Amino acid sequence: MILSTIKKSLLLVSLAVFLSGCASFGKGVAEAFLEKSEAVDTRVCQVRGKSFEGIAPGLEKSQGKTKVLMVHGVGDRLPGYSTEFLEKLANELHLTAKSSSYKDIKLMSFSDPEEKLGDLRISRLQNENGSKELWFYELTWSEITRNQKALLAFDNSGEYSYRRAEVNDMLKKFSNDTGPDPIIYLGKSRDLILRSFAQAFCWMGKDSWEQIPKDGRQGCDFTNVLGTSFNQDEFVFISHSLGSRIAIDGITRMVSLLESPEKKSTIRTINKVKREALQKKHVQIFMMSNQLPMLQLGRELPEVSAQKADYCQVTGSKYTSRMFNETSIIAFSDPNDLLSYAIPQDFGEKYLDSRLCINVTNVNINVAKVFDAFGMGKMANPIEAHVGYSKDDRVVALIARGIGGGHTAPLVKEKCQWTEINDQ
Repeated sequence: MILSTIKKSLLLVSLAVFLSGCASFGKGVAEAFLEKSEAVDTRVCQVRGKSFEGIAPGLEKSQGKTKVLMVHGVGDRLPGYSTEFLEKLANELHLTAKSSSYKDIKLMSFSDPEEKLGDLRISRLQNENGSKELWFYELTWSEITRNQKALLAFDNSGEYSYRRAEVNDMLKKFSNDTGPDPIIYLGKSRDLILRSFAQAFCWMGKDSWEQIPKDGRQGCDFTNVLGTSFNQDEFVFISHSLGSRIAIDGITRMVSLLESPEKKSTIRTINKVKREALQKKHVQIFMMSNQLPMLQLGRELPEVSAQKADYCQVTGSKYTSRMFNETSIIAFSDPNDLLSYAIPQDFGEKYLDSRLCINVTNVNINVAKVFDAFGMGKMANPIEAHVGYSKDDRVVALIARGIGGGHTAPLVKEKCQWTEINDQ
């Protein structure tokens, strides 16, 4: 008994001595570890597929504008969510002049004017002498799913959250915010979200800045857009997470409506001349935290699949029925992002609409740092690996200036490895 008491006393004294120096010792170890991890950036950046131009070449054309549509993914978003990304993109493209105000449209459907379809914020950027012009369209569709997700609001209240450990509570709230969106998208809200995308695409067809209203609830009719300058404009799409599925489904829905006279839609008002203008376009879709393979589970195959040669080759029997001349998908995936996937080589032929004439380039990139968890194994923050793409300078540089062409950024040449694959 006495021996046991002596041992406990010695343990307490030793523990007190250890703790007295713990703060300074721990601080020193942490600082040394962080300095080392920041000094040597060993994050992977591997590009496999065709070369792609990025946004920069389109800006240098003497005629027309470059129009970029951003589609967010899971989680509740408010207008302005892409501000940091847009500023980084503008800096990479040397677009230093910006309109003093943006256009902010509350999207409206003509089929149901009372139905809310979200928000479209449009910013206009130029270079110093005005020779380059980019219109950035930020689509916020969260308004469509917000009311349904309110069903889980009780679980975020203090009545339930205080019972959880702090980190688990943070993860649970993240799950409550992001988890329902893919489930809701499989239900009736999917049509509303795709109509929201179609409305955003319609506003991209306006010829002049003055044709776009400053604010208010507005609907866009394809009859009054896609004018003479449409042939000269460049279209680029950028998505994150679930937004990758929305972008592909949205474009596929439009081409299906064009091919189906019996379906009523303002998209049907795209006439032959405008359709031919679309068919000459090479469209780029940059998918951050791509989720196409996971979100294909349980879905039927597209109306038209495994017919790429028929639609996309000049000699093909259905060449005049394609949507675009070519669609380049650049899929960014962090291997430590639990919700992101590369696109297998045969995925596009089987699961994506042949009328889009798709080729795929995969970018395997660590946006979250991988570190040694003090001898317990290597790890990376999975949340940062999911949301960190838009903050990563290499991702921004690849979107802005591509790879394999004359505009490739020095950062990409230094940090990224490219394996060219042409047989797609």
